[in-house]
Amino acid sequence: MGVQLAIEIVFWLSVAALVYAYAGYPLLLVIVSAVRPSPVRRAVYSPTVSVIIAAYNEERDLAAKLENTLLLDYPKSHFEVIVTSDCSQDRTDEIALSFASRGVRLHRQPERLGKTAAQNAAVEKAGGEILLFSDATTHYQPDVLRMMVPNFADPEVGCVTGQVIYSAITDSTVSEGTRSYWSYEFLLKKYESSIGSLIGVCGCMYAVRKSAYVPLYHEACSDFLIATTMVRQGLRAIYEPAAVCLEEPNAEANKELAVRVRIITQTFADLWRNRAMLNPLRHGFYAVQLLSHKVVRYLAPVFLMILLTTSGILAVRNVWYASAFGAQVAFYFIAVVSWLLEKAGVQTSWLALPQYFVITNLASLIAFVKFLRGERYIKWEPLREPQSTSAQVNTPTIISTGQRGAQG
Repeated sequence: MGVQLAIEIVFWLSVAALVYAYAGYPLLLVIVSAVRPSPVRRAVYSPTVSVIIAAYNEERDLAAKLENTLLLDYPKSHFEVIVTSDCSQDRTDEIALSFASRGVRLHRQPERLGKTAAQNAAVEKAGGEILLFSDATTHYQPDVLRMMVPNFADPEVGCVTGQVIYSAITDSTVSEGTRSYWSYEFLLKKYESSIGSLIGVCGCMYAVRKSAYVPLYHEACSDFLIATTMVRQGLRAIYEPAAVCLEEPNAEANKELAVRVRIITQTFADLWRNRAMLNPLRHGFYAVQLLSHKVVRYLAPVFLMILLTTSGILAVRNVWYASAFGAQVAFYFIAVVSWLLEKAGVQTSWLALPQYFVITNLASLIAFVKFLRGERYIKWEPLREPQSTSAQVNTPTIISTGQRGAQG
């Protein structure tokens, strides 16, 4: 085999891997869901619910979050609210205690051990049959419990997540890219759920049977690993699109990159610790989902670098490969221009997708290196926009997911 032929084979294998990661896997989900659907048996069901809000230095948003939670359309005698504070150093605890007369309970960790440890501790104090986990910045529509809880009438359902709409008063290139990314992710969740189980949930809104909750190790990415703990028990994690919440997206590329790096680094570590779940012979199509949605996708930057390198080498002798190389360079150049314009205060929504594509893949690459170096994230640092915009964002209007400014 000649050197050029070998390079061409590597080029096309990289193309195939990328096509499968972004288009082939979704197509596979569509086909499998049509051939082998697994519907959820919803029914009228009103279990007791414990809403657990993890918080670290959330004085900016906690009061509004608690007001929002106390207005949920669910029998007041059937749900409780617990704020689990991971040694907050601001007024978070004080704000939570000010709601004590309205039934809100505060748990303060004796030592700062991270979000997952704080959630584990709150579960021990929770009395509800269903645990609803939330972030302090997430605002729920009043009917979320009415939409989520009936799914638990199906004894095979162990976890339910909902739809997050990212909404901000002032759009940015990054927030526009975030919405596009999550629209794609929720499409995958829809079909994964219809087949069997999700491989991850939305960390700002997911409900779990308390009887099925397994305390997670402190550095776990809980919104990813919770689905695996369900599958191990013969249960499902499913997606309920009618349960809607609002979240404020990051408006700056560096903040979004930092968040993605933290999440993906944790997920790499979780995949490694639970690598037995990647065996299709033991875990069937769920293992295929993990390999496709997480492993292949997170390795996409490796394939992208191979693609750029091989097409650059082949461009010397072949016009087609030269065009492919030029197209890639142009794409990355556009992403850099979008970033520079953002730094200059110029928002360009039409450049959002190239920039966010680069952000997510750069995050995967950095996270992979951190994982190989043994770096782990346990404690979390909230990245918030200034107070002046918070009041505006707390109660945004939900726009149809097909319109600008909404995300599905």
